[in-house]
Amino acid sequence: MNAVAHPDARPDLHRPAVGAVLVSTWRVGTPERQHAAVEAIRKAWESREWPDLGLLSYSVYTGTDGDTLLHYSQWTTEQAYEDYVLTYRDGRNAEIDAAVPDVERVELHRYAPPYRSAVLDGSAEGSVPGAIAVVEAEFDGPDAGRQRAWVDVVFTALDEDAVRRPAFGGIGAHFHLSADGRRVLNLAEWESGRAHEEWSAQGEPASGAWERVHGYPGLAASRVRRYTPALSLSAGV
Repeated sequence: MNAVAHPDARPDLHRPAVGAVLVSTWRVGTPERQHAAVEAIRKAWESREWPDLGLLSYSVYTGTDGDTLLHYSQWTTEQAYEDYVLTYRDGRNAEIDAAVPDVERVELHRYAPPYRSAVLDGSAEGSVPGAIAVVEAEFDGPDAGRQRAWVDVVFTALDEDAVRRPAFGGIGAHFHLSADGRRVLNLAEWESGRAHEEWSAQGEPASGAWERVHGYPGLAASRVRRYTPALSLSAGV
């Protein structure tokens, strides 16, 4: 079976059988190289047999910074990814690097499938995301209980926002906990980048919930970066 691209470039974030999610970042330098890298990835994957080692989907997002690519892949297990690295990864990466030299592969993090997801108020039924706001939180040490507790506090704040600052154009928010107990990643889907910009520009309401989110004990850093869906691949039927 060869890889098949999905028209809306969107993975099923709650796909059955997902046991591990791998998220990595590449830097390529310019918008032109972003586009070239996505096309090189598409070619390298669609021209080969799908690696039947527990890979369920592979998606790529282009950063609005004109530099980065975010890679989001779903696996049955972390070991399935390790097996892919040993047998398939180098050939694909070599072809991509030949088309777009000097790609900088910055980081790779391992997550569980979403711990909690929310449907944001203001989204139309059946909306397809045109933008992804990626929120990353990092803690000062491993603590799985703290990861879950922090996400639960975020949900309390989001519930307050639903009344004070409705997320018009927001589709969903999907919180992933890292396997090492140190990070939380929220993949927040929006109908457009403008919708997310307008919502963010309103500022967070002054509330005890948001104060607890930002001042949570052990929270070392957080950041928000915005991406556009570019490519989502899975095995053909």
